[in-house]
Amino acid sequence: MATVGVWLDVAMASEAAARLVVSASAGWMAAGDLQLQETVKIIFTNVGNPHALGQKPLTFPRQVVALCQAPFLLDDPNVELVFPADAIARAKHYLSLTSGGLGAYSDAHGIPGIRKEVSEFIERRDGYPSDPEHIFLTGGASIGVMQILNCIIRGELDGILVPVPQYPLYSATISLLGGSLVPYYLEETANWGLDIVNLRQSVAQARSQGITVRAMVIINPGNPTGQCLSEANLKEVLQFCYQNNLVLLGDEVYQQNIYQDERPFISARKVLMDMGGNISKELQLVSFHTVSKGYWGECGQRGGYFEMTNIPPKTAEEIYKVTCTSHSPNVPGQIFLGLMVNPPKPGDISYERFVRESKGILESLRRRAQIVTDGFNSCRNVICNFTEGAMYSFPQIRLPPKAIEAAKNAGKVPDVFYCLKLLEATGISTVPGSGFGQKEGVFHLRTTILPAEEDMPAIMASFKKFNDDFMKQYEDYGGYLRM
Repeated sequence: MATVGVWLDVAMASEAAARLVVSASAGWMAAGDLQLQETVKIIFTNVGNPHALGQKPLTFPRQVVALCQAPFLLDDPNVELVFPADAIARAKHYLSLTSGGLGAYSDAHGIPGIRKEVSEFIERRDGYPSDPEHIFLTGGASIGVMQILNCIIRGELDGILVPVPQYPLYSATISLLGGSLVPYYLEETANWGLDIVNLRQSVAQARSQGITVRAMVIINPGNPTGQCLSEANLKEVLQFCYQNNLVLLGDEVYQQNIYQDERPFISARKVLMDMGGNISKELQLVSFHTVSKGYWGECGQRGGYFEMTNIPPKTAEEIYKVTCTSHSPNVPGQIFLGLMVNPPKPGDISYERFVRESKGILESLRRRAQIVTDGFNSCRNVICNFTEGAMYSFPQIRLPPKAIEAAKNAGKVPDVFYCLKLLEATGISTVPGSGFGQKEGVFHLRTTILPAEEDMPAIMASFKKFNDDFMKQYEDYGGYLRM
């Protein structure tokens, strides 16, 4: 009976997690149905999946991993006619770090030589030493997040502060692990800024319910909201966590995706070290990164890492035990990660091509961010903050009362109703804001900025036509005025 009880608990947690993301998945299922029926061409803007939307892989890392996957090519006398010398040298380097090539397990927290490359990257980025022993390589950042939350959450009275709107990985994982999500709302009118007063209120309310708040999540740049946190805001967050004895989880997977110059990415770790004093030596921080985003976009390779700062040695030992249950992160993903943190350098044969390709992707994404923002803001009853970073736009859709009533009659959440109508009319697949959380009575959708740049004007024109027709259908006379 005890065993049955355990499985029932797991099933209930899984059901709760499913409920949290059901509004996000509704559009995916409908898009799949339409695609099967071949009634409309589907434009999948619902997932941050760059290569699926046409982004070409960077040449150098693919050359290196190809040689690692097929090491017999290195013995071919004509190999230098196909692969540049620096790719050959790098492939030999990574193969020398493994215990049996890409088909062998690595250490549970990653290949030591690649962890060293990650630590050197962090030191160059932040200006402070990084210890490879504090770095764990993972099968994508999501696995690392789940492992760390698994170590933090002991039961339903353990709370995790999570930004709302948030990436559903956090709500679903917290639910599956039996913890409590403690929301703190980002302020849309302040370009999705983070308000310390709101943070204090969230913690106080949770404590009044008997919840022990143990950690705080920041997503910087933001998903789904696309904002970049300022250095001043990060200092406030770090001080808040220090005062409240919270572990800070820094989801920084979009750190390469910056589309403005006013707020460049700055890591939570660098700000913490800059602050000096006791806080820089005592505040516990876990930072996450991945090869899935940025100009790499290698979602399918599943390479990522987390770095621990000020985590006690005994705690680190327990985290290592948790990672051992998965044997090892996938080795090709680790090599991609090594290449991301240690790309071609000036003077290398592949350097100019690598810079040209990566710079071209980022410049195009910057232009696409502007096209999408301007497109949404040209629509009636749609308000959209500029996408400062990451890969997404999160416009607010001011739905007329008649549309909300129609959604209720159809048994749909209002923004799910809107997104399904959009999908049916245009083939544009988006995610309703309710999939990420939002304030009561406010509705959004999330779309990526990843479709090909040349297709963006037509996509936004199609959205505008749909939206205008939708608003005409459901608005009373006069409707809403744009704010």
